[in-house]
Amino acid sequence: MQISINANRCEPSPMRKFHPYAVEAEKQGKKIYHLNIGQPDLPTPQAYYDAIKGYAEKTLAYAESPGMPLMINAVRNYYRELGVELNPSDVLITTGGSEALLLTCLSILDPYTEVIIPEPYYPNYTTFVHAAGGVIRALPTNPWEGYRYAYRERIESLITKNTRAILITNPGNPTGVVLTRKEMRMIADIAKKHNLFLICDEVYREFCYDDKFGVPTMARFHDIDDNLVIIDSVSKRFSACGARVGCVVTKNKELQQALLKFCQSRLSVATIDQIGAAALYSVDHDFFRVCKAEYQKRRDTVVARLRAIPGVVVEEPMGAFYVMASLPVDDSDKFQYWLLQEFETDGDTVMFAPGAPFYETPGKGVNEVRIAYVLKQEDLERAMDVLAKGIAQYQKEVMKVTPKAADEK
Repeated sequence: MQISINANRCEPSPMRKFHPYAVEAEKQGKKIYHLNIGQPDLPTPQAYYDAIKGYAEKTLAYAESPGMPLMINAVRNYYRELGVELNPSDVLITTGGSEALLLTCLSILDPYTEVIIPEPYYPNYTTFVHAAGGVIRALPTNPWEGYRYAYRERIESLITKNTRAILITNPGNPTGVVLTRKEMRMIADIAKKHNLFLICDEVYREFCYDDKFGVPTMARFHDIDDNLVIIDSVSKRFSACGARVGCVVTKNKELQQALLKFCQSRLSVATIDQIGAAALYSVDHDFFRVCKAEYQKRRDTVVARLRAIPGVVVEEPMGAFYVMASLPVDDSDKFQYWLLQEFETDGDTVMFAPGAPFYETPGKGVNEVRIAYVLKQEDLERAMDVLAKGIAQYQKEVMKVTPKAADEK
């Protein structure tokens, strides 16, 4: 029996692969502070639940393959407020942003064609690109430059005859990097010049912590309509990850037809979830203001606590709700196993996402971690205390580093 080459090229999710060890740790009585998965803990707007309760059809039928008109129009109205006019055919509803990315990769990639992606990047991008037979061309960054990547010469140096697309997340996951308008324009110009698709994952659009960024979207650059593919979702924006409703937004007619084939083959997105998700777009803008203020407070806590740990390298993220940091440990993957299996402080331990799977380049990110600041303030403060104690004890017991030597690292 043979498993496909494409499946074997994919790796387990770094956010979820430690789950069995977490279950075992909890059986031993440990409390785990979960900083590993970007699952917002803020309440989902009541509009979602009210819309579902109001559904009164006697038969729960298939929805339309491109998406229910109710949902499509909700997305169109949302983009209209951003200054972007969309036709109904410009929006295809998907099962979360993940399916939107997968169907996009299946629609534009052939075996061995390439996608340029700044690293570190959301690890499931690897799965989506590899499932379509594609290859990732990593655009290197580093923590000392704040993981910034918008440099024309670096991007254009990676373009080959096999390049099909550039894929970016703005604001960034896992780095929290937010592009300036000038940087966005430059990347748009590169895609246009080289006739490439520009895939923009904008699911964290509302969470920018400096007002100078506004509410960023590449969709405002109308001269790249044929190049542009926007990935969007209700998951993070409305704290509704379990709804599994996202969309692809593109004005490229040929790509629309390709995407529609895949949408038809998987029949439809869940009817009930589309009804609830459409109602989310009616919530007052105060919802975003409150959410952003809360995440900003949490960001400040995490960054301050990380900077207080000797040897940590971290830059302040400007968007989303993640921070990427370099820790003074030899291997963050090994460190995470140790935290779950060997460590506790007053019965507590902590989980994060080890950094290496966020990179395509072998050997990079080995001592880095992604932390999702999605816990309430008091839990977040405790989690950072636990992490600091864990690092100190790991250095002493596993790395055999003296406190003085650790300070010098």
